[in-house]
Amino acid sequence: MKLQSTHAAARGLTRRQVLGASAATAALAGPWIQAQAQSGAWPNRPVTFVVPFPSGGGTDAFARPLTALLTRSLGKQVIVDNRGGAGGNVGATIAAKAAPDGYTFFMGAVHHTIAPSMYPRLDYNLEADFIPVGLISSVPQVIVVNPQRVPVADLKAFLDYVRKNPAKLNYGSAGNGTSHHLAGELFKLQTKTFITHIPYRGAGPALQDLIGGQVDVMFDGLASSATHIKSGRIKALAVASTKRAPGFPDIPTSAEAGVPSYQVATWYGLWAPKGTPKEIVESMQVELAKAYATPELQGIWNGLGAETPNLYGDAFGKFVHSEIKRWAEVVKGSGAKLE
Repeated sequence: MKLQSTHAAARGLTRRQVLGASAATAALAGPWIQAQAQSGAWPNRPVTFVVPFPSGGGTDAFARPLTALLTRSLGKQVIVDNRGGAGGNVGATIAAKAAPDGYTFFMGAVHHTIAPSMYPRLDYNLEADFIPVGLISSVPQVIVVNPQRVPVADLKAFLDYVRKNPAKLNYGSAGNGTSHHLAGELFKLQTKTFITHIPYRGAGPALQDLIGGQVDVMFDGLASSATHIKSGRIKALAVASTKRAPGFPDIPTSAEAGVPSYQVATWYGLWAPKGTPKEIVESMQVELAKAYATPELQGIWNGLGAETPNLYGDAFGKFVHSEIKRWAEVVKGSGAKLE
């Protein structure tokens, strides 16, 4: 199935259309799943989104409102199951081994396109063990500091401060091999500075320590930092993109702040375990498109600094493949290692 536009998909497609019989695909998953797909009964019980990070992080910030909307649309509860650990790899492994019956989906992130280059062995393969469903959101990374520990007004002052205090500052990440980690290493590489990396078991715990003063800096996804930036608990120095983020017009871009080559986005996507019937995957794609077309979700995404996505199926899969190649080059160039 091809979704050309989220609005067009929401208007022009129905669940009955995308749940058309595909006996060959469904038969691979077993007679029971085939019967469910052909009867159009999906879902007839709760659906689980495995979120491979603890609550309070960027993935959660998008998963919670999305699943609430899907719960209303589908008429069955869509549950967020937080399974943090190993930079998001624990949850990915759990989801990869789940029954491909249309009741488990995996809400992963850019982190999972970095993992193949960072970990010598993974118990899952993002491209071989999953079916790409669609992009959930994409937000720029933001450089944030604890204003009490790092008293600077802008990125230029921050760079001066780091260079005058070599090896003094630290930065927190969601874990080894995550986009937070690689964003920090890329920043150090491009600015020729040094900041000690402290890995956590998710962005939420790292962010709490940034707010509490145990961590100096984070290269965070804007979504998870948004509330704390607005409250003044942390200070945003720049977004790592070529244009300012929706909902945050006062935060300069990295180019405006003096580091034009520093561009990093945190994105989140949805996958289904390999073997999930095609008609169920397509039905979920239509439900996503309907959710993105609502003013409610568009407002939430804007408030988190994200834009409404329009990338599904094979096109999303090609994007994921390109990201795996891109981050492999960053890992090699920066010399980043598991710590």
